[in-house]
Amino acid sequence: MPADLHWLPEPPGDWSQRLAALKTAAGHDKNWASLVQLANHRVDFVQTTRLDRVLQRSYAAPPSSLATKPVKLALLSSSTVAHLLPGIRVGALRRGIWTEVYEAAYGQYWQELIDQQSGLHQFHPNVVLFSLDARHLASSLDATPDSTLEMLTSCWQRARDAFDCTVIQQTALPVLAPLLGNNEHQLRESPRWKINELNFKMHATAAREGVLLLAADSYAESDGVNEWYDPALWHRAKQEIHPRVSHIYGDLLGRLLAAEQGRSFKCAALDLDNTLWGGVIGDDGIAGIHLGQGHAVGEAYIEFQRYLQALASRGIILAVCSKNDEENARLPFSQHAEMVLKETDIACFAANWNDKAANLRHIAKTLNIGLDAIVFVDDNPFERNLVRQELPMVAVPELPEDPSLYIGCLSGGGYFEGLSVTAEDRKRGEQYRANLEREQARDNSTDLQGYLRGLRMELLWNYFDSTTLSRVAQLINKTNQFNLTTQRYSESDVASMMVDPNVMGLHFRLLDRFGDNGIISIVIGRLASPDDLFLDSWLMSCRVLGRQVEETTLNIVAAAALGRGVKHLVGEYRPTAKNGMVKHHYEKLGFQLVSENPDGSSRWILDLNSYQQRPSPIRTVEP
Repeated sequence: MPADLHWLPEPPGDWSQRLAALKTAAGHDKNWASLVQLANHRVDFVQTTRLDRVLQRSYAAPPSSLATKPVKLALLSSSTVAHLLPGIRVGALRRGIWTEVYEAAYGQYWQELIDQQSGLHQFHPNVVLFSLDARHLASSLDATPDSTLEMLTSCWQRARDAFDCTVIQQTALPVLAPLLGNNEHQLRESPRWKINELNFKMHATAAREGVLLLAADSYAESDGVNEWYDPALWHRAKQEIHPRVSHIYGDLLGRLLAAEQGRSFKCAALDLDNTLWGGVIGDDGIAGIHLGQGHAVGEAYIEFQRYLQALASRGIILAVCSKNDEENARLPFSQHAEMVLKETDIACFAANWNDKAANLRHIAKTLNIGLDAIVFVDDNPFERNLVRQELPMVAVPELPEDPSLYIGCLSGGGYFEGLSVTAEDRKRGEQYRANLEREQARDNSTDLQGYLRGLRMELLWNYFDSTTLSRVAQLINKTNQFNLTTQRYSESDVASMMVDPNVMGLHFRLLDRFGDNGIISIVIGRLASPDDLFLDSWLMSCRVLGRQVEETTLNIVAAAALGRGVKHLVGEYRPTAKNGMVKHHYEKLGFQLVSENPDGSSRWILDLNSYQQRPSPIRTVEP
């Protein structure tokens, strides 16, 4: 089978007509949404190129209502890569990201990096991708893989110093022929083995340097190297990556760009019958469903459940979204001996006879996440198409008929692409389940203040430090709703703040009698003058709304600012498509309005000399 975007639905019969209509249709922002929708089909590299032509013609600049950060990507290569550009732009478009691409001159990546008058420096990218071919890297491996890694590290550092950008390194494709065969590792001077060793060592080096990897070698081996590479094309045009997989390459990069902006999905909402097990529990009963060893179909479902459980262990929320009698739906979780997933793995259990779109809305509300954070996994084409129509922001993989292919479909789509795994990620499912217990306790209480006191909450705060660096950067890039300015910062940006005397970066962890909520809030203040601390960022996880965390956070920020001799806190609200809930945040906390602009943004000020600590049921714990 040729490599394709098999997790997406086939293009509808009128796909080409809809694309053609966008060439002349009116409505700038409406066109963007339509292009995103067209990109979310199983298009091949030819259709991708056609889509890209319309995209470039329509959007020389980002749409005015773009909810994502525009990307200026520099592609630095040692081979011909012009044919990859359409796939890159459409791979980003698929995730709602507008991308402008600069292609450095052929083989001139180092020269453009060091020449401050080069086109690269004039372009000033915010993302740099190094796409270096295997032959080029092998020729530099005459010394050792370590020396080549030093060269790459130098490139990464130079790019970061020049542009303060995200750096991505493509791994080398395994296209060089072995000289010894199965035991190639016995011939350490073999170019093929050196490339293998370089790729292996590159992972640890990139992680240490804060560089993202685009694992082209892994995906080429999965699809078949001959699908990705043709030696004839290399010799004729110096194209290492075949044009027929250019849309796959672009999609892999699009996943990274989305993850870097915190736009990976957070939750898998799972159907039950013929999705987690074979058969219908209400009709077949516990003994009649296919699940377990010794049965080909049953083993496929077991393996799929293990995959889902592994996703949960790295921080993906699992929910049930099933048309079923709830009592029947819960039976396999508690009574089937070979059921891998347990009810404790499920953060929200929605099994009833409501339509799936309604249940997905319920799941999003219950978990306090956006619908655009949910991947809906269902074997039924009718239910998938209904959700795509009713809730286009929900991701709906085109699950194949054979359950043994479910894992490949879900992983192939890259919905849960991650850049790292933190301790907070590993606890996420547990935290959401504990949050449901808190909500149930609140619903059973008639005295809100008594309920809050009964939670026995503690807010632990500290300044940014190396031990929480990954989680702080992750929260900054993933939080959309409770986020006053929606500023995005990378780990390297946060590390720079840690040593900047004019920046005050604080993180906050909330504990209560139900458990540890983890780091739930970030405040970044910058000295605008000796008297004024500008609140560059204030964001908080929506999981802890309604517990007076905001008031307690302000008490801490005000005290820390006074300790620096600051007289005023200056706050700003910048509206986005998702943060309307915090429009009146500063007003509620007693700040005075300074200015309000036509775009809805506003600036506020708080006089610390007259500030009185606000009452709170939360005990604060200082560093």
